Amino acid sequence: MSQLAAYLARIGLGAPPPADARGLATLQQAHRRAIGFENLDIPLGRPIRIDRDAAFAKLVLGGRGGYCFEHNRLYADVLAALGYAARPLLARVWLGLDPAADPAPPRTHTLLLADIAGTPWIADAGFGGSYVPPLPLREADEVATADGARHRLRRPAAGEAGDAEWLLERAGPASATDGRSAAHYDWQPQYGFTLAPVAPADLELSNHWTSTRPATRFTTLRIASIALPDGFASLNDRRLSLHRGGTAEARDIGDAAEYRSLLSGLFRIELSDEEVAALGLF
Repeated sequence: MSQLAAYLARIGLGAPPPADARGLATLQQAHRRAIGFENLDIPLGRPIRIDRDAAFAKLVLGGRGGYCFEHNRLYADVLAALGYAARPLLARVWLGLDPAADPAPPRTHTLLLADIAGTPWIADAGFGGSYVPPLPLREADEVATADGARHRLRRPAAGEAGDAEWLLERAGPASATDGRSAAHYDWQPQYGFTLAPVAPADLELSNHWTSTRPATRFTTLRIASIALPDGFASLNDRRLSLHRGGTAEARDIGDAAEYRSLLSGLFRIELSDEEVAALGLF
């Protein structure tokens, strides 16, 4: 079986979608519903590798998820195989932060810029804060998602969102996020980015900082999230948050057996009993 066929089987698509805007939306939605976002190799003491073979082995063959540098490495390879021209971008995550803050947060997120019939689109299969759909790179367009949110891109004002040329914003229920969103339904910044070229070494550097910097979200918490057909689910350590069909619930996970079952059944992440124990949550 080819790598592309194995990937399509992993995300539940029987055939490759067409290389157009609708096909991109179909692919990205299937990816985010089938492959969980997670950072669990970091507390397990394992390095995060983002080369082609490592991302494919972990996310497709290994029954695991990953974070943005892994997801969007895999996604970039798939888009190339399907005929899309795409390249990586780096972003500063503003979710839960004031976009006027100084200093700006580091570039700890990667996404893709894809060309569809001469129009640039952002394609992001690796944002763990909420489900982000593909968006054309232009102002004013809004895209809705099944969790009840709307998304848009805009050009920030001078002095807003650091050096960003573009700012991704979301308006929707906070319960359909990983918990960093404010409670209101107004537009909130998610991340800002420029269109500057990104070299493989830039991705390696940002990935290394994100996976090793002490006292950050990724090195202090055990995180997982996944898009659902009608909502979103997230885990922050033992705290489970679910948004389904417009209804939200949150509770603490009681024991390691329940945690492992949720990882496998809801988040599509396979860990052994020994690995769950090594996370140190119970």
